Amino acid sequence: MTTPFARHTRPLSKRIAASLLFIGLLNITQPAQAQDWPTRSISLVVPLGAGGGADIVARILANYLSPVLGQSVVVENVTGAGGMIGSSRVAKAAPDGYQALLGTVGTHAQNQTLYKAPLYDSRTDFEPVGLVVEVPIVLLATNGMPVKNLQDFIAYTKANQAKMQYGSPGAGSSNHLACVFLNAAIGVNVTHVPYRGASDLYQDLISGRIDYFCPTSTAALPIAQETKQTRALAILGRDRLKVMPDVPSAAEQGLPDFEAGTWFALFLPKGTPAPIVKKLNEATAKVLAADEPRQRLEAIGAVVVSPERMTPNYLKRFVAQEVDKWKGPIERTGVSISQ
Repeated sequence: MTTPFARHTRPLSKRIAASLLFIGLLNITQPAQAQDWPTRSISLVVPLGAGGGADIVARILANYLSPVLGQSVVVENVTGAGGMIGSSRVAKAAPDGYQALLGTVGTHAQNQTLYKAPLYDSRTDFEPVGLVVEVPIVLLATNGMPVKNLQDFIAYTKANQAKMQYGSPGAGSSNHLACVFLNAAIGVNVTHVPYRGASDLYQDLISGRIDYFCPTSTAALPIAQETKQTRALAILGRDRLKVMPDVPSAAEQGLPDFEAGTWFALFLPKGTPAPIVKKLNEATAKVLAADEPRQRLEAIGAVVVSPERMTPNYLKRFVAQEVDKWKGPIERTGVSISQ
């Protein structure tokens, strides 16, 4: 005789078994899909404008990653809000490995304090893949400014700050903050002119419509070499740069404690399967270990990080440290941006 309890138990048991089978099938399917990745092109989002340091690094990286991964890696510039628009898009993307982000010190460290309401938490909303390169910042002035070195620049800017302007590829970008910190260090207040990308900014710098800019060395090097209408006055750090040996550091020119620089790292959306993260990390490490891409990056002023600093775990810790590192200086300058 079948009891009422038994009549209800059998269908329930079948449902539980079916659910467990479905979950099991998902667990089998997802790793298989991850192992097959990539099966189509990958979008590498650069959250800053074309022609800037991030864009240059991304295009070199994408060029060499494509053959290693067996699929094209397409650079896509998505600008706005100091790099947060493009970064936020990747954070919200499907965690399938087909949208990656080249993040920076601006998008993943400075913006967390600089903006009153950041669009994401850089420490928890991404899967870290690996740190790629570190890049110094250069003080680049229009050639019409009657200065030859950093001390000349300081004296001239103090005397003419009310009528001067400096540019950046967006409020909140690492280039913007580098100039903000420089201005604070030398005691001047100069008008900031934000641009949506580097191309128009460079044209205005060359023509003298803005007075100076604080680009990465990757962006500064070609324009400093190819035109006589700009002048590199200082590497904003403690050391000279091998590819710009004639440009003294800020430390050499009277600012021993001043240092501004940026870094670039790869991120994927939170929840991206570990095999995909591992595969992209290994592909990137392989590219950076090869002579040709490494030399191309070093030739534009980028410093390729050591292998032990390229791991996802290292990048996770590094981002948290960088958020804390920049919080104090940003709060001390009083710079803040509302969305």
